[in-house]
Amino acid sequence: MTEKTDYIGVFDSGVGGISVLRELIACMPNERFLYFGDSANAPYGTKPKEQIRQLALNNAKLLMDYNVKAIVVACNTATAMAIDLLRQTYPDTIIIGIEPAIKPAVRQFPQGTLAIMATPATLQGEKLQRLMALHPHDRLLKIPAPGMVELVEAGLSDSAQMDDFLHNLLDPYVGKLDGLVLGCTHYPFAVRSIRRVLGDKTVLFDGGAGTARETRRRLAEKDLLSDGKGEVRILNSSADSSILQLCNTLLTEDL
Repeated sequence: MTEKTDYIGVFDSGVGGISVLRELIACMPNERFLYFGDSANAPYGTKPKEQIRQLALNNAKLLMDYNVKAIVVACNTATAMAIDLLRQTYPDTIIIGIEPAIKPAVRQFPQGTLAIMATPATLQGEKLQRLMALHPHDRLLKIPAPGMVELVEAGLSDSAQMDDFLHNLLDPYVGKLDGLVLGCTHYPFAVRSIRRVLGDKTVLFDGGAGTARETRRRLAEKDLLSDGKGEVRILNSSADSSILQLCNTLLTEDL
């Protein structure tokens, strides 16, 4: 077997997983990260299950070709549809998937009104149903948001177009939600726009920080944490050079 490198591989359907990468870097600043965004095939959340599974396998293979020591699936849709398949395919590799932050939302508002906003594929997936069964809540609404990923991919996370999109989607919920779970890694980049629509009283929940902590725990368990100099390398399937520029902007901007 080829010896593992000290890279942690991270993949997403596009630029959204940069929100998870930010949390990983904050949690493990000494690690080297290899990020792959599949913007050429974004969005995943409106595609059939088998196509999502194949795209996830392709992404994992690309990262495994670099002999990464772990893979973080920084995409809720890919996690929902393919995490078990990825673990079966690479049983000797640490593979961590992100999941919507339903547990902390239910814990904070056990009697409140909550909603999860996500792609249609994530909302329909068995993994979310299992997660909701583990953390039952009488008032947990589902809000599908097809089209939102495309706006983030186009660099319009904080824009009039995003405001219009979110007004159409969220105006019926203004003043009615105690918490909103952001069930797609693209969505944290639209926080400013979400707040302009919903206001400041609705608490937003994102699973990125929990994913980073779990990644660190799993690496520590295998004595695979690095004490070297941190590094980030970003790859993308899109031929559009502006995508890499957007990734670097999203990696460093103040949210």
